[in-house]
Amino acid sequence: MNNRRAFLAATTVLAFAFSAGQALAQKKYDTGASDTEIKFGQTVPFSGPYSAYANIGKSELAYFAMINDKGGINGRKLNLIQYDDAYSPPKTVEQVRKLVESDEVLFTFQVIGTAANAAVQKYLNSKKVPQMLASTGASRFTDPQGYPWTMAFNPNYQSEARIYAKYILANHPNAKIGILYQNDDMGRDYVAGLKSGLGEKASMIVGEVPYEVTDPTVDSQIVKLKSMGTDLLFDASTPKFGAQAIKKLADLGWKPVHILDINASPMSATLKPAGLDISKDIISTAYGKDPGDPQWKDDAGMKAYFAFMDKYFPEGDKLNTINTYGYSVAELMTQILRQCGDDLTRENLMKQAANVKDFVPSLGLPGIKVNTSPSDFRVNKQMQLMKFNGERWELFGPIIEDTGPAG
Repeated sequence: MNNRRAFLAATTVLAFAFSAGQALAQKKYDTGASDTEIKFGQTVPFSGPYSAYANIGKSELAYFAMINDKGGINGRKLNLIQYDDAYSPPKTVEQVRKLVESDEVLFTFQVIGTAANAAVQKYLNSKKVPQMLASTGASRFTDPQGYPWTMAFNPNYQSEARIYAKYILANHPNAKIGILYQNDDMGRDYVAGLKSGLGEKASMIVGEVPYEVTDPTVDSQIVKLKSMGTDLLFDASTPKFGAQAIKKLADLGWKPVHILDINASPMSATLKPAGLDISKDIISTAYGKDPGDPQWKDDAGMKAYFAFMDKYFPEGDKLNTINTYGYSVAELMTQILRQCGDDLTRENLMKQAANVKDFVPSLGLPGIKVNTSPSDFRVNKQMQLMKFNGERWELFGPIIEDTGPAG
């Protein structure tokens, strides 16, 4: 009898030890994660020529504060560390190294800008540190084979340009296209995507004129494009230079069909500084709801966004689409972290980011869903065209999904 009791006692102890071991095994952490915290970091141009994007970082920090007030993610508080890089790639390198080697973050999040992300991509991939939801759409940041630790949030620039190409072929099949583009990965990707989308009709392009981010203005580039006989301007720029282009067009009295890439489409950062009256009829794309559009006034997602801004970012401009962008990226990052459960390893983080299925963003246009896969890291590949009416952007046409190559 004593032997039987001893056997049962030993079995009970072993069973308890096994179940406890299983519970512990379910929790996996890499540097930057623990039972109580998930630590991650980003660089933001809080100063410098691209400081218009500073509100991206501010709205994201506010969003994670809201999540923390609701108990965090699976009981863990989110600790987002931010540094100013002034949109200077050498500064980005310095600050990202600090995040990884001194702050010991689990991952980087939403480093802002194509040049900034390019400067740290190889470093982060060599360290196997996830470069999560980078704020860029250059194709090199949606390349799971070449850079398996990098995933961008923005619509792939080539995908976006192919959507414009479809519009041009359908509505302006005899256009003489002039391209203004930023001379970096962003601008070159837009040019490549437009040519890919136009296919054998790429001969419609009569000129390609680059500018450098250090240029004081793009006035001379606009004059040059006009002299080429351009009647459709494809403007692959950022807010500062987009606004300059709009002003110069008005100064010249030149009215080509003007397609402006999504990066330069925010009213507050581009159209208002240029002048709303002279921005009329510009065409761009969107994948998110515009908080200034009255059609969304009763939308549940928009109401939640306005309530968030009132409580967590009251000094921010609720109608600035840069803030809705930051809100939306933070929302997706929260979803990916929830999918990770208690396996907060860098490997699982990338696995979950590459397995987002039919996620409906609260501020996404109706019909838009986020789907990723191990072979397609593009987050946003569905968009809808829009035209500026002098007061606000008006959506037109159907949701268009780019089915071209991912990179």
